[in-house]
Amino acid sequence: MNTPAKGDLVETSSPPLTAKVPMPSLSSVPADQPLAEILSEVVICKQPQRYIGWPSIISAENGDLVVVFSGDRDWHVCPWGKIFLTRSSDGGKTWSEPEVVVDTPLDDRDAGLVRLSNGDLLLSFNSSLAFDNSKVERYQKYQEHAATLTPEIREKWKGMWNRVSKDNGRTWGPSFKTPTGTPHGPTSMKNGKIIYVRPSVFTSENEGETWSEIAQIERNPTEWKSRYAFLSEQHAVECADGTLVALSRYASKGGNSDIELRQIESSDEGKTWTQPRKTGMEGYPAHLLRLKNDWLLAVYGHRVPPLGQRASISKDNGKTWLVDEEIILSNAVPQGAGDLGYPSSAQLPDGSIWTVYYQVEKTSDGEFPSLMATHWKLKP
Repeated sequence: MNTPAKGDLVETSSPPLTAKVPMPSLSSVPADQPLAEILSEVVICKQPQRYIGWPSIISAENGDLVVVFSGDRDWHVCPWGKIFLTRSSDGGKTWSEPEVVVDTPLDDRDAGLVRLSNGDLLLSFNSSLAFDNSKVERYQKYQEHAATLTPEIREKWKGMWNRVSKDNGRTWGPSFKTPTGTPHGPTSMKNGKIIYVRPSVFTSENEGETWSEIAQIERNPTEWKSRYAFLSEQHAVECADGTLVALSRYASKGGNSDIELRQIESSDEGKTWTQPRKTGMEGYPAHLLRLKNDWLLAVYGHRVPPLGQRASISKDNGKTWLVDEEIILSNAVPQGAGDLGYPSSAQLPDGSIWTVYYQVEKTSDGEFPSLMATHWKLKP
């Protein structure tokens, strides 16, 4: 595994790619389900005594499956996070040894991948200073490192970023700061633009080099009573009819009695939006994918028992979701290990789907989450 010391941005992915075989199938869920068949559940990457989180997957123009994630971490918040990339050139049978593609002096996390309309790949990530908070006991051990970060370094690197690859993720261009971000990145639209759907909606016409604000989505305080920020960890997709559909994380104040994903929609390329409505899907956050048959796929972490990864289908551009036939992609083996999820999906030419996520593999005490995946297909 290529893990250079914590420092400046890694500008290219130069190490050779060496294939390895994923770990054996885990089979935590029934293979035969009403809407889907589970083909396998595997561990793609495990870093001993290190924490992996927040992966994203894309199907590149050359057919490769490309996955990015934050790894080499102490845990959920630390200064050491780096963005890694692994790929499969054989439909997920084998995966390359992970390589570092982003390594700044801060905590590099929340990696997203988007395939743009011209086939280029856009990588998004967040370089965070959340660890620099001496009031949090668990962060106190990081204060010595935080003291080495000059005001210039902090100003240079803190924030949301994106980079573009024109060779299916083999090398990456310069990094550009973005005004906002989401865990799985922006959405590519058929008009050639990319869009971030947050309370402030931004679009870019030049692959993320510059951004323009096109809308403000106002919160209705009588309806939005989540303990999370308004439109938190949102992801969007463009439907076959041109509608933009976005799902947002939600959880009731004081507990998880209501964790239904909230949905908003736009029919004018993001200029105006509906107010959030319940979807029936319980979990967070979500990733949306428009499938080859124009159905929508939503995948999300299920953080109330039974813990694991779930998926729902919409056959009508997001108007309704088949929640009663929810697909169980994986059940967490240690049900007490609730730090999991952030799944995302990519579809292969044969119609099957790979969904990646982070989750603890086994029940052993103190085990960190791994990069895991489920390979599955919808029934005819």
